[in-house]
Amino acid sequence: MIFLNPAILFGLAAATIPVIIHLLNLRKLKKIEFSTLKFLKELQKNKIRRVKLKQWLLLALRVMIIIMIVTAFARPTIEGVTIGGTTSAAKTTAIFILDDTFSMSVVDENGSYFNQAKKTIKQLLTQLEDGDEAAIILISGDHKEELPLKTNIGSLADLLNNLKISSASGTINSALIKASDLISGSKNFNKEIYLLTDFQKGRIAKKENIIDLNTILNKQVKIYSFGYSKKGVYNVAVDDLKVRTKIFEKDKPIEFETTITNYSDQNVNNLVVSLFVGGQRSAQQSINLNPGESKTVQLEGITEKTGFINIIVEIEDDEVVQDNKRYTALYIPQTISILMLYDNIKDTKFVKLALQSSVVDGNFNITEFSLSRLNSLQLGSYDVIILIGSEIKFGMDNLKDYMINGGGLVMFPSSIPDLQSFQETFNYLNLPQPGSIVVGTDDAGSLVDFEKVDFYHPVFQNIFRDEKKKEIESPAIKNYYKILPAGKGKSIITLIDGSSFLSEYSVGKGKLFVINVSPVLEWSDFPLKSIFTPFIYKSVIYLSTKVNNESEYIAGNTLNINISQRTLPQIKIEKPDRTEDLINLNDDDSDFLSYKETFISGNYKILSGNKLLGIISVNTDPLESNVNYVPDEEFDEYLDKINFSGSHIRIEKGQDPVSLILQARFGSELWRYFLIAAFILALAEMTIARSAKKELVDVEG
Repeated sequence: MIFLNPAILFGLAAATIPVIIHLLNLRKLKKIEFSTLKFLKELQKNKIRRVKLKQWLLLALRVMIIIMIVTAFARPTIEGVTIGGTTSAAKTTAIFILDDTFSMSVVDENGSYFNQAKKTIKQLLTQLEDGDEAAIILISGDHKEELPLKTNIGSLADLLNNLKISSASGTINSALIKASDLISGSKNFNKEIYLLTDFQKGRIAKKENIIDLNTILNKQVKIYSFGYSKKGVYNVAVDDLKVRTKIFEKDKPIEFETTITNYSDQNVNNLVVSLFVGGQRSAQQSINLNPGESKTVQLEGITEKTGFINIIVEIEDDEVVQDNKRYTALYIPQTISILMLYDNIKDTKFVKLALQSSVVDGNFNITEFSLSRLNSLQLGSYDVIILIGSEIKFGMDNLKDYMINGGGLVMFPSSIPDLQSFQETFNYLNLPQPGSIVVGTDDAGSLVDFEKVDFYHPVFQNIFRDEKKKEIESPAIKNYYKILPAGKGKSIITLIDGSSFLSEYSVGKGKLFVINVSPVLEWSDFPLKSIFTPFIYKSVIYLSTKVNNESEYIAGNTLNINISQRTLPQIKIEKPDRTEDLINLNDDDSDFLSYKETFISGNYKILSGNKLLGIISVNTDPLESNVNYVPDEEFDEYLDKINFSGSHIRIEKGQDPVSLILQARFGSELWRYFLIAAFILALAEMTIARSAKKELVDVEG
């Protein structure tokens, strides 16, 4: 026998109360000798013996009544025995861990694994009784679709019908930790966890997340596991998609690289890989894959549009369709907004001429301000900033934030040499400071030339008539700052003394070009060289290019969305399934928004009113595409690692789960019987007490 509320048993101490009262009330008959009544002594002794016997019997009954009542409240239960009639099963807390990840979409002769699991849960819910409680936890981690602990079992069954396969992945361990939290707060004696999954390889637990759950998942807890993986699965997945081109222009080719993996144990022949750019099929290629083989496929497409462009790579359908697409997006601005900042407006002359001569259909919008205005400008509204100056007195925080948030910056020094101010600017951006400034003469012997050019850098892409004979005429450089990237950036053009003429750095999500000469003829004849205009043009295009490879997310992850360009106090997020989430902002909200509802793969549109702020790609986890499954022993080893001390019952396909669970579950509670016994004892006590009282009066009289 087991007690469901063992703490109540401390109340058995109350059984001593009748004993104490009995001892305190012991009375002896007062002896009065009468010579004429001596013949009655023998008769009195017999009556006294009967009275004492009844008093001891009453004491025993009163003690037993207290014991029976206390025991009833402690809820005694017999394990494995069902007593018909008035008995009731011990109350149960049932936590169902349902694998809703997309590997469960595999179909066998009984339907998809996911639907089979839902059918099993519905069947088990019918076995729960009034007072029992149940919850459903999803392995994908989709908290909005999870069903909390409810005693209304019927409503759980209805909500279960609405659950769908998720694009997100997850681990059994994470779901089991959630189940432990729910179990720990339950007062029911029966604590059961039902695990319905395909036991996919690599999806049990991450080593760093395994914790000791012994204090919660103790001997009182039972885990029932249902496995659904009994067939070989044909699955090929798109594991990766990258944009290889670094400069995007309308009507110009864009190169992509995608990785395709065969996760099945059979050969794949003539698999068609298709590229869609802006909703239009742009390229396709056929490949063959051996079992377990991965291949990288190069694809090229052209877009005739500007703005945000959706990119999709897709393969033919197989048994797991959720991983047959991979998403990304890129941005080609219709008009590039350029902010030119200067110390001396005369320094901007050649740069402005280069930009004006490069304008195609008005695609450049140029705004000029003195550097002294930097602190008051909304830099986020500009695609590229061209800064010609050395001393920034105010607004460095503004400029740094612009870079961190993904802005593009071209920086020339002022025509007026100022090493200290130039060094301070570099230092604030956490870049290696220029070591010195070289001031030369017009003497040919003191001029410095280019030594090495990285022609593979995107800024030199498609600017040479003959791509096999790339050559740049070096300008005659008289004055320049000695800049060495020192591992924090890369040198694109190097001078003969080893310093960098053109270097590139990353600041946050932004890109920065640094040219070590002022764009004036007093420093060099660079503005007069044929490379100057295409270099300025390509620099602007390159630095304004945005591809969300760096902000690509796995389904289920939290998005970190830049909303600094919002125009309204509300953000609309349009999901790939065309549903929308509206998020109201406060005045004190930051320029970044966290968004967690990413359980559908695809491109998410971020809008402020009708203004499209960006597109963020959410893709499936390649680990979920692996259709290999773990043996039973591996899951048992995991249970040992979390120090699970309860019972694990494995239910195989074809077995009747209801009968197995009812056999393992605790049996009937006996509290009703103990209350009935207490009632019967109370009646007996009343009857005997009345009789004993009458006899006691007779004896005393």
